[in-house]
Amino acid sequence: MASRDSYAMAPRMANTRSNTGTVEVDGTRYDWHLQREPQHTDADGWKGMTISLLQDDAKREALLEFPAPKRLLKGLPRGRLQIDDATIARGVRAALAAGWEPMSRGKPMVFTVDSEGN
Repeated sequence: MASRDSYAMAPRMANTRSNTGTVEVDGTRYDWHLQREPQHTDADGWKGMTISLLQDDAKREALLEFPAPKRLLKGLPRGRLQIDDATIARGVRAALAAGWEPMSRGKPMVFTVDSEGN
């Protein structure tokens, strides 16, 4: 079985089907996973998906909260989630610009981003 590092080094297409992955932003690797799919609550209506980010060898996690997909707000069926490496990379940059310090300690920081991860 190949190691995780050999997969990261191999060229690959944008990640659009998995709920986990690794992206590299400005030379640093960040692991991500889908923490919550879009869901409906009686109190808040539709809430979008949440992605968890963690820099390699870091302590503090960031949570990216996306808006609910427009199709759900219109009452249409769910469809497949659209998560790709470019959106995750934009989310990493947005969280860093907003003050996320991955090497610090503490509770996860929550960032609200748009549907493109900005």
